[in-house]
Amino acid sequence: LGEAVVRACASTQEPRLLYPDAAPLASKIETVATEIYGAEGVDFADGVREKLSALESQGYGGLPVCMAKTQYSFSADPTVRGAPTGFRVPVRDVRVSVGAGFVVVYCGAISTMPGLPTRPGYYNIDIDADGKIMGLS
Repeated sequence: LGEAVVRACASTQEPRLLYPDAAPLASKIETVATEIYGAEGVDFADGVREKLSALESQGYGGLPVCMAKTQYSFSADPTVRGAPTGFRVPVRDVRVSVGAGFVVVYCGAISTMPGLPTRPGYYNIDIDADGKIMGLS
């Protein structure tokens, strides 16, 4: 792997992006699914194409896409391990992450990390008069 990295660094070839920034969001999603994951295509849930159009009309169409899916498979099904063939990627929702600068594409039954509590846990940590740390368990 190290030798491959050295060869790539020595190359004068310009990197080729997977899709142009100006491509429609649906096209970007389909390109990632077919070119990277090897899918036959994408199935957009009801309302997703409308959300994509709304994001584009709000000026977010030039953002890259971030595919939120299982890490166990190129498909969106975690029970189908590795690099299967003959599958389609189900897109159930899309949301824009303006601060991060990309459109998140939710594939299959993926769940995202929950938000932080309104009161951080460090408020429960203290040191008593004897120097013993409390509130860590």
